[in-house]
Amino acid sequence: MRLRHRDGQTVHLGYCTNVHAGEQLAEIVGQLDTYAVTARRMLGGDLLGVGLWLAAPVAAQLAADPGQVEQLRHDLEARGLEVVTLNGFPYRSFHAPVVKHAVYQPDWLTDARMDYTADLALVLAGLLPDDAARGSVSTLPLAWRTPWTAEHRDAGRRRLAELADRLAAVHDRTGRLVRVGFEAEPGCVMETTGQLAAELAGADTRYLGVCLDLAHLACAWEEPAAALARLAAVGLPVVKVQVSAALQAEDPQDPATAAALRRYAEPRFLHQTRSAAGPAADDLAEALDADLPGPLRVHYHVPVHAAPQPPLRSTTGVLRSALAELVGGEQAVCDHLEVETYTWNVLPPGQRPEGPDRLAEGIAAELAFTRGELHALGLRDQPVREMTR
Repeated sequence: MRLRHRDGQTVHLGYCTNVHAGEQLAEIVGQLDTYAVTARRMLGGDLLGVGLWLAAPVAAQLAADPGQVEQLRHDLEARGLEVVTLNGFPYRSFHAPVVKHAVYQPDWLTDARMDYTADLALVLAGLLPDDAARGSVSTLPLAWRTPWTAEHRDAGRRRLAELADRLAAVHDRTGRLVRVGFEAEPGCVMETTGQLAAELAGADTRYLGVCLDLAHLACAWEEPAAALARLAAVGLPVVKVQVSAALQAEDPQDPATAAALRRYAEPRFLHQTRSAAGPAADDLAEALDADLPGPLRVHYHVPVHAAPQPPLRSTTGVLRSALAELVGGEQAVCDHLEVETYTWNVLPPGQRPEGPDRLAEGIAAELAFTRGELHALGLRDQPVREMTR
């Protein structure tokens, strides 16, 4: 969906399809019918944004065949869907029984990560609506934090320069601007906005910038205004925002709170946990076993519209503050907003959606919530061109 900011910019809002497991092209198109089209109809709109997740093999397949990209664009338009952003963080197998640290491989020291991201940029250039100002691709924060030596850092800087060159080549070839945003995440080389500023210093900001995940920002215990000021001070653009909320527990030593948290300790994804007092753990079960002092924030994306069952909370306060800083002023800091709750299917029993329709309802509810927050900040729904459905 599209909203108009008071500065005249079109702000795109959609949801990330990494919540869905399919990795083949036919499966991806099928997901659009099952979930995205259903969510669009529930929202009553003519157009819905989808932030596609394309696993590396299908990204390479599409990048090698412009005809398939054109067909995918037609499939999107026929369903009242549009794509201005891709999620290039998970490389493949994001819904394997156990993902954990594997999501950070291959990292930015490898040719595989470079080629995958360049493929995504070329595909996105072919999918962008004609009137879209630009495209964005989110990616991992270089690598997991260990090992990361001075040699690794130098190699990473060379990779950044090469990436900018390859994005410039896509720009020259297609006439479409696609930017890559590096997404800070707990436990990685870049966990905070300060680390983003340090590691991306000197990067070509015509093509490279930041993907700001609001759950990750909360887990780092960063205040949105200060975080955005830190990025602005070094000239790093926010090319994409992932609208997300993390899990929060005020007193993890309380037996009821600890029991509630243990229901979220699941085997597929890594749930890095950070205490406001400073101690940290790389997964939720580890944090509970170590009796980390509260309050705690857990890298567990919970639905943005629905508070967890007490005594747990979510970080929607950080989400609201961040949106106010990003799009509540006279100028929009970023025009690509993507709801990214990929954990629907690993929520504690009783909170998981039962069947495709319930998941589509949840996605629609998250988008409706986010649209309401944007309306409260003065953005207004923007009419869209007529589209065949």
